[in-house]
Amino acid sequence: MKIPRLISLCFFMGITGLWAQNSGDCRSSIPICADVPILAESNGRGDVDDFDPDVITSTGCLEKGSLADANIENNTSWFVFRAAAAGTIGFDIEALSDTAEWDFAVYGPDAECGAISSGEAQPIRCNYEFNTNSRFTGLGVNPETGVEGVPSLTQNKNPYDEWLDVQEGEVYYILINNYATNFDGNAEPFSLRFTGDADNGDPNGILDCTIRDEFLGLDINACIGDPDIVLSALRTPFGPEVAHVTWSVDFDEDGTIDQVLADGPTEFELTVSSPNSGRYFVEVQSSNPVFPEPARDDILITFHGDPVILEPEILDDISDSNNVRIIVEGNSDYEYSLNGGPFRDEDTFYDIPPGINTVTVNDKNGCGTSEQEFLMVGYPKFFTPNGDPLHNTWHVLGIETLTTAQISIFDRYGKLLKQLNRDSTGWDGTFNGKPMPASDYWFRFEYSREEEGVLVASTVKTHFTLKR
Repeated sequence: MKIPRLISLCFFMGITGLWAQNSGDCRSSIPICADVPILAESNGRGDVDDFDPDVITSTGCLEKGSLADANIENNTSWFVFRAAAAGTIGFDIEALSDTAEWDFAVYGPDAECGAISSGEAQPIRCNYEFNTNSRFTGLGVNPETGVEGVPSLTQNKNPYDEWLDVQEGEVYYILINNYATNFDGNAEPFSLRFTGDADNGDPNGILDCTIRDEFLGLDINACIGDPDIVLSALRTPFGPEVAHVTWSVDFDEDGTIDQVLADGPTEFELTVSSPNSGRYFVEVQSSNPVFPEPARDDILITFHGDPVILEPEILDDISDSNNVRIIVEGNSDYEYSLNGGPFRDEDTFYDIPPGINTVTVNDKNGCGTSEQEFLMVGYPKFFTPNGDPLHNTWHVLGIETLTTAQISIFDRYGKLLKQLNRDSTGWDGTFNGKPMPASDYWFRFEYSREEEGVLVASTVKTHFTLKR
């Protein structure tokens, strides 16, 4: 059995540590370190829905706790930590009351809150077992029973999951949920302490404590119309011993402060409303002479709207390779789908079928989806004039968008079989009323179209196949 290196020698109600403000939202998760036990409480669901109710019961191990009488987004707390070194990390969540029953889920490495909300990022560790035999739950080894954790399984009666294997610098989110009072909103206290060997020999160094310098939290991607975001100046090592707080903002991130938003001894919180994107700064001066230097932090908050698809950029058409790049106005993270296919991160599609196509763009931060049709001018590589409803004629699709166009179709010997223009219905595979045999046929396509206000003439010479 792997023996954990404990961060604290104290396990019981009398422990001392750092009281952490609660955050019921992933986007305002509390940055934490392992050098002292974290004392906290769960007291609400937060300001935004961190879980889509349509996917919550199918997001990995969360489904094992999403029973009909459960509400895992009420009485929750969110924390975020950064691994200091490669190795294993565990943690112990201890109930500090007789009426709480704690569960948890861990996301990472480097998952984003928007992906957690949509179900794209699934928990990599969690436990929703009823803690009947221990007041502890967590990762690694139960300090009360000595039983090592196992992968989450329904009704295995083990409140511990496996150790977390980490690499230096990886960021993880922890959701802690009080199942026992998941509807009434009554706050319940708990302690959180870390174990493991990812510490480079420093028993207090399992987590990268510099993340606490980011006491405002990690950068936030939000959606236009989301509830307000409340930033707190009380997460510094000063705690409530604050003498003065100054808030300011750089709206366009050009390195220049645009406005001082609040300044005074009691300006402990700043409320940021949609759609006021910007980098927000705070300077906190302690009233305790032990901390002579102020604490400073900044956080980038970006509000995203629905993706705006600009006119798709046709890279190649009327050729053997019809390619298009999808350009979106905005600065969010997007994924792209063509004609109902799977979403992908790449914005360029190759070998597009000629004719009307549909592109769908999804904001990966959960801020909307947009769809747009576009026309790819091109020719089918084959047609089948056999009387069924499909592919009975051959024509250049989208020819009506060109200024002038004429198509001449030849057999392999160069004999002219048919001429088409913009108003033609297409070639039906006959010559003088007689069906032509299955074979390759050549065509010359002469056309003109405007490019940046200039009328450009072009000629394409290639072939297609008649199949019977």
